[in-house]
Amino acid sequence: MFPTYDVIVVGAGHAGCEAAVAAANMGSKVLLATMNMNTIAQMSCNPAMGGVAKGQIVREIDALGGYSGIVTDHTMIQFRLLNRSKGPAMWSPRAQSDRMLFAAKWREMLEAHPNIDFWQEMITGIVVKDNMAKGVQTGLGLEIPAKSVILTNGTFLNGLIHIGEKQFGGGRAGEKAATGITAQLESLGFESGRMKTGTPPRVDGRSLDWDKMELQPGDENPGKFSYTDTPKLEKQRPCHITYTNKEVHELLKTGFNRSPLFNGRIRGLGPRYCPSIEDKIDRFADKDRHQLFVEPEGWNTVEIYVNGFSSSLPEEVQYKAMQLIPGFENAKMFRPGYAIEYDFFQPTQLKLNLETRLVRNLFFAGQINGTTGYEEAGSQGMMAGINAHQAINDLEPFILKRSDSYIGVLIDDLVNKGTKEPYRMFTSRAEYRILLRQDNSDIRLTPLAEALGMENMEERMERVKLKEEKIEEIRDYIRQLSVGPDELNGFLESKGSAPLRQKMKLDKVLLRPNINLESLSTALPHLKEYLSGHEPEFVSSAEIGMKYEGYIRKEQEMVDKMNRLESVKLHDTFDYHSLSGLSAEAREKLTQLKPMTIGQASRISGVSPSDISVLLVHLGR
Repeated sequence: MFPTYDVIVVGAGHAGCEAAVAAANMGSKVLLATMNMNTIAQMSCNPAMGGVAKGQIVREIDALGGYSGIVTDHTMIQFRLLNRSKGPAMWSPRAQSDRMLFAAKWREMLEAHPNIDFWQEMITGIVVKDNMAKGVQTGLGLEIPAKSVILTNGTFLNGLIHIGEKQFGGGRAGEKAATGITAQLESLGFESGRMKTGTPPRVDGRSLDWDKMELQPGDENPGKFSYTDTPKLEKQRPCHITYTNKEVHELLKTGFNRSPLFNGRIRGLGPRYCPSIEDKIDRFADKDRHQLFVEPEGWNTVEIYVNGFSSSLPEEVQYKAMQLIPGFENAKMFRPGYAIEYDFFQPTQLKLNLETRLVRNLFFAGQINGTTGYEEAGSQGMMAGINAHQAINDLEPFILKRSDSYIGVLIDDLVNKGTKEPYRMFTSRAEYRILLRQDNSDIRLTPLAEALGMENMEERMERVKLKEEKIEEIRDYIRQLSVGPDELNGFLESKGSAPLRQKMKLDKVLLRPNINLESLSTALPHLKEYLSGHEPEFVSSAEIGMKYEGYIRKEQEMVDKMNRLESVKLHDTFDYHSLSGLSAEAREKLTQLKPMTIGQASRISGVSPSDISVLLVHLGR
């Protein structure tokens, strides 16, 4: 009935979709298995992509040939570039999406791929022979053969939904949980744990008083995620901001004795950086109010997502408290918020290519690895898809370093440090974030994808080469352009900047605080005319490269030093217990995690600089 697939992907959320696309674009024949074909790429929580550090990840996925950025550009209803008041290393794109269009576009693109087949049924187990994944078993008792398997189960593994004192099995509202896989993996020796996430109520936008809330429009000149020729956003829907208050908090507290979060029914740890409203009230008791983002779910729906009001309190408590929020006095609820507990597997049980250490050709991606967020999941799925293809073809694993991408930081953190709570990416987690900007993801990563053999990269590489040429052309023009006091001193005075005493090259003026090309062009008509002939993205990248050149150079020097450690290879069979100079903890951790390089070993919790010195001496370095 079934051919032997190269890759079977279990689960069609954000990780599963990107895994299927990546393996298929590498040339593998893929089966994407899901319990419900109608929920492929469902936005289970907020109807948005990107955000702080997450936006950089979406751009990296796109630069490597993934689809998340393309789908977002086709289906977004608002775009904002966050953190513009900070340096460019912090700039993060974020888009509100039309929830229904997003899932529909993903399915359309998946179905258009000749290398992807689909199967709708619960997968209850993995076929394992000689410690190698050989396929999957279904709820109907079918066995589908494959050369590799990628598990992207999201919140479905033994999922348990909590609303007040009620609890019931489910992987998402209205969908049943997946069973069987956790027990099998534990029998194979895997360590599992429980995590918790949650979602807020959905409400009827027709019942809200929008005049009582702050308007939050999109950017005047909206950007996009994909480096390909996706449509420009011509119109946008606004979001709104409102706040909780003391009365809201007091009413919510009346349900705390029935909260599964506080009475011990929820065992899994929730996300530290996206807590439920009751958790916020408990942890930040000194705060009188909390900000709420009121987000539309699409172009043609009245459904509203109340971002910041995630809750597992009894539904009547949620409802009464909500009606005390400004603008929500007459709110009608479509469904209450809930918490969901699910199984995950400590990611220290993986190699850097996301293959499990215990079973060959078995890969984990997404929330099964303890992460939270569509973007983190999608990036892991893409890397697992690429590496499943590499593994079954006896090719070198594709591993991104911390200096290559946020994706490299994410996977390196998970594999070397593990996680005790849902992992979320932040710019602060990346030590080389000046290099890992959202504007240069294509320059950093597209050449790697082309060298890897990813399909359809020729046009992308032409675009990258054009971008590099134009950036250099713009930089040459700025460096060679001289400006005098009579041209600029009035402008400089308006900016509180020291006047020029003589002619100066424009790139030197650009280094001053509060000075940028956009403002300079208002004072220099010939500059404005020149820049108008270039794409804004190219101009921005050229400006960043000039303005922060010294910082970029210093960070690159740090990377070069670290890469010397990354070039010193270690092997799976290395006997760390034979080195008496290592600490006991280092011997234990290194034996367990089997780092591939000295650089990776140096980032393992419990391995000290002196332990690294012992290893380098032993290796003759």
